[in-house]
Amino acid sequence: MDNLSKNTKRKASSIAAQLAELYAQPFGGKPTGRFRVSPKLMRRLAGRRRLTEEFIQELGNEMFELGFVLVDLELFYAIVSVQSFGSYRRLGDAQVETILTQQETISNSDITDLKRPKET
Repeated sequence: MDNLSKNTKRKASSIAAQLAELYAQPFGGKPTGRFRVSPKLMRRLAGRRRLTEEFIQELGNEMFELGFVLVDLELFYAIVSVQSFGSYRRLGDAQVETILTQQETISNSDITDLKRPKET
């Protein structure tokens, strides 16, 4: 680890603020926007040898307070603006009803199959 993070555990709120600032900066060939961070670099930013579930959850909560979502994808952490989710399609009652009806039909046919005597 370099001097910046050596033996210095940083607060989740501080890291969240810096990650939020990075969202608006150009890098990786893009002017702004979502990005990902490897666990190695996240440990370095945090000044920690190990990133506990509690710390990542705290960091996620701090990010959310700033309008961002931290997604732990195991191989990396993704940082996305909460606003980007606003344009997603909404799942409606009709789609849920269709799914539930299909599940019920499948379950009922399984029960009917179980009641039939096996042909020999």
